[in-house]
Amino acid sequence: MNYTGAISSKLPNVGTTIFTVMSQLAAEHDAINLSQGFPDFPVSKELISLIHQNMKSGYNQYAPMQGYLGLREQLVNKAYELYGRVYDAETEVTITAGGTQAIYTAITALVKDGDEVIVFSPAYDCYVPAIELSGASPVFFELHAPDFKLDWNEVKKLINHRTKMIIINSPQNPSGTVWSEEDLKMLDNITHDTDILILSDEVYQHIIFDDQKHQSIARFPNLADRSFLVGSFGKTFHATGWKVGYAMGPSRMMKEFNKVHQFVTFAVNHPIQRALATFLENPDNYMHISEMYQKKRDLFVEALQGSRFKIKPAAGTYFQLLDYTNITEEKDTEFAKRLTIDYKIASIPVSVFYKNESPDKVLRFCFAKKDETLLKAAEILHKI
Repeated sequence: MNYTGAISSKLPNVGTTIFTVMSQLAAEHDAINLSQGFPDFPVSKELISLIHQNMKSGYNQYAPMQGYLGLREQLVNKAYELYGRVYDAETEVTITAGGTQAIYTAITALVKDGDEVIVFSPAYDCYVPAIELSGASPVFFELHAPDFKLDWNEVKKLINHRTKMIIINSPQNPSGTVWSEEDLKMLDNITHDTDILILSDEVYQHIIFDDQKHQSIARFPNLADRSFLVGSFGKTFHATGWKVGYAMGPSRMMKEFNKVHQFVTFAVNHPIQRALATFLENPDNYMHISEMYQKKRDLFVEALQGSRFKIKPAAGTYFQLLDYTNITEEKDTEFAKRLTIDYKIASIPVSVFYKNESPDKVLRFCFAKKDETLLKAAEILHKI
């Protein structure tokens, strides 16, 4: 007899991600897919060659649990050169199976039943499930278009004795906004003399525009002493399918992180780690990525001039929000589906990144695409 007992879901409100839904819809209707955030241009030939060399050299078995030491050392060097923070490669860096795994591991390692975690929404969709699986409660602070401005006096009111962690994300997905130095100083101020931990999602740290400086958590000593910093090689090197990221933080926190990490994935792709270590030796391989993406942002925004969309150019990430207030009163979820089916262009409705229904009428478009793809997309959007 087959067991037919009821299953009690630990994530009853979670279904298929919007990224999967919209990408499938795009495929079904042969639409230009500017929904899911992945580039459609090639990865560096040098980097691919380095991976091949490491495979041929026999580095095809498990890497160390925390990651190849040479890669961890390169990340330590980079953090010092860019942000002035000294991390210990032996005890304060772990290579992960992408940024999402690093985020999940950081939350589940230290967040417990009854805790609260402050989340700034719209927020990337992996934060809340990890919080809930840990038995904790997400506490939302909503930010809204067009500026997504923070009111730190209001944020401070959310803090109480149950607040265990605050999750920040800059440059921010999906809004494309960037936190200022003053924002980080205010975060430092409201968490000073508390035991609150910070999870800083910095996967777009090298994609920031208009001569702004990335305000990494690593720049602020008091914050860095209580923070996980999460990064992504997939975002930086246009290789999201490789799923290689990392976490950095003080040793007392990383010790707990690694207790979970070893049972989630244990180790990450060995030949790719070694290739990345060599590739990072040359800062030119990552220091000019923002210039390339700014050209794409500017191309896309310029091509949309004269359309019915309201546009505030993204300050970072490779996502551009378009406000469709002048076009329709439809919910963004319905409008996004209609654009995909009727106009053959796929986007992401931003309301899905909120807990509650958002009044904003904005869609997120990924511009990590070939120039001809962006121009063709802009041509379609002009017809709407």
